[in-house]
Amino acid sequence: MADIQAVAKQFTDFYYATFDANRANLAPLYRPSSMLTFEGSQFLGHEAIVGKLTSLPFEKVGHQVTTLDAQPSSQSVASLIVSVTGQLLVDDNTNPLQFSQIFQLIPDGGSYYVFNDIFRLNYG
Repeated sequence: MADIQAVAKQFTDFYYATFDANRANLAPLYRPSSMLTFEGSQFLGHEAIVGKLTSLPFEKVGHQVTTLDAQPSSQSVASLIVSVTGQLLVDDNTNPLQFSQIFQLIPDGGSYYVFNDIFRLNYG
């Protein structure tokens, strides 16, 4: 099995750089069976997920990852669970929003796709 922490770091670096530049370009990371839970609302399939992400009400966004943890999620497949916490800077707002996000990544050829994605803003 590949170094899980290295895979998680490479994935999150790519995911957030792509999200911040052009959210529509995240489509290849999801499949028809992928699910996103965004602030409690669920979206099934890559089209619904990318539709949600591209409809978010901001023009500019920047992610700063604070913590990154990863674990294997299966004994038979090289899948993994990735937990991320961090800060979002949205548009011209100088006050960052705290967020947490969980990904379940499933191997697909020489890469991974997102099977599950759970996102929450952290208030308080």
